[in-house]
Amino acid sequence: MTEITDDLPAILLREEHAGWKAILQGRGGEHYARAMTRDALMIVPGAAIGRDDIARSFAGMVPWDAYEIHEPAIVRLGERAGIVAYRAVATRGDETVELRMSTTYVYGGGSWHVALHQQSPA
Repeated sequence: MTEITDDLPAILLREEHAGWKAILQGRGGEHYARAMTRDALMIVPGAAIGRDDIARSFAGMVPWDAYEIHEPAIVRLGERAGIVAYRAVATRGDETVELRMSTTYVYGGGSWHVALHQQSPA
């Protein structure tokens, strides 16, 4: 059994960076199809989207060129779950967006999984 320790901030930030790196490489759909729990949701302005629809939505998306994570905060939820919340800045060509994001991770089956992701304009 893996227990959440003081390494939780590093672990959850590593998971969050892995998602961003997959998006930058054009593999966001593949990553989230694997990383999200079966009943996970991604909440974006105006919609709550399930795992399968999230994976498909990345197919036609132009990847971001760069991202930055600012002001990360970690919230522990028992022994096998946690939330990483932060301000993100992402760029694609001349477009820059700033978002407030939070991702709830649960540990199971030997790895961390996204149970809920939320993003809104900062």
